[in-house]
Amino acid sequence: MSYSHQSMGSGSRSARGYEFGRTYVVRPKGKHQATIVWLHGLGDNGSSSSQLLESLPLPNIKWICPTAPSRPVSLLGGFPCTAWFDVGEISEDLHDDIEGLDASAAHIANLLSTEPTDVKVGIGGFSMGAAIALYSTTCYALGRYGNGHPYTINLRATVGLSGWLPGWRSLRSKIESSNEVARRAASIPIILAHGTSDDVVPYRFGEKSAHSLATAGFRQVMFKPYEGLGHYTVPKEMDEVVPWLASRLGLEGSR
Repeated sequence: MSYSHQSMGSGSRSARGYEFGRTYVVRPKGKHQATIVWLHGLGDNGSSSSQLLESLPLPNIKWICPTAPSRPVSLLGGFPCTAWFDVGEISEDLHDDIEGLDASAAHIANLLSTEPTDVKVGIGGFSMGAAIALYSTTCYALGRYGNGHPYTINLRATVGLSGWLPGWRSLRSKIESSNEVARRAASIPIILAHGTSDDVVPYRFGEKSAHSLATAGFRQVMFKPYEGLGHYTVPKEMDEVVPWLASRLGLEGSR
């Protein structure tokens, strides 16, 4: 399975003028049935994601691995690095950078907007990448971004590793706002995995995110704890994600 740098979406700018980096693509070995945008963590890039994903036994999935803009990050005292949005200390009272979240969610949606209509699309990521994947999932359910602009991508699956859900406090009231929103929330399968020894994004935030999604009306949430795991991924996680994706996306050979 090969991957190569693609120019699609690369170099686009957010509302604040931050420029997104290179986008890497892992092309499917077999029939193209699904496309997933995979989002790296804070300070990383799309290249490292593509190297991880190219070894997975999912021949019918095309992986798109964008690189976040380099921006000052409050958590790092304003030091610039690649980040999907600005974040301070991860806590119960975390203030969400809605403008940054919307800009990254729109960039991801743009990457998926040109996929063939018969190809199912999804989003996944690690750490901050998982956070923006979950934010995008809530935008899908609501049918709009945080700024009110319409969200038009029909997401079919979400994967979040060692992440958290931005805006979880107000999610339930938003999902209950209409039957159509509730229907979309109930329709999308989500798998979340988190290490119990994570000292970067504490385990309780992963657990709280899963609970918040479920109570808000996302009925297909699976939460997988990993005893003793820190803030990193292990093969066992992907060994569970692979068949989950194949089954939920109805890929050839998954039945």
